Amino acid sequence: MREFAEERLTTEEIKNDILFHTDSNGRNAWYIAAFGSDLEAMREIWDLAKERLSTEELKHEMLLRTDRGGMNAWHIAAYGGEIDVMREIWELAKERLTTEEININLCYAKSVSE
Repeated sequence: MREFAEERLTTEEIKNDILFHTDSNGRNAWYIAAFGSDLEAMREIWDLAKERLSTEELKHEMLLRTDRGGMNAWHIAAYGGEIDVMREIWELAKERLTTEEININLCYAKSVSE
C-alpha cells in the first residue's frame, strides 16, 4: 500500500484520500485496521502517517479519532479483546499523548451510546 501511494499520489492526496478519509461511520483506515486486528496494516498506515502528518494530526486523526459511537481504535481493540492491537496503540500513545490525554481519551472515555 505504501509504495503504491508514494508512487502515484501527492502528499495531500495521501492525507485526504487515505489517512483522513472516513467511511459513513467516521472510521478511517487506522481504525479499520485496528478493528480487523491487522497489526501489519496498522504499522504501515502509522509509518505513512508519521512521514506526512504533523504531531497534532497524528494525535487527532490517528490516536484519538472516534467513530459516530464515540469509540476510537483503542476502544474497538479492547471491545474485541485484541490485546496485541491494544499494546501497539498504547506504545504509540505513550510517545505522542500526555498522561491526561491518555486518561481522558483511552482509559476513562465513554462511548456516545452509554
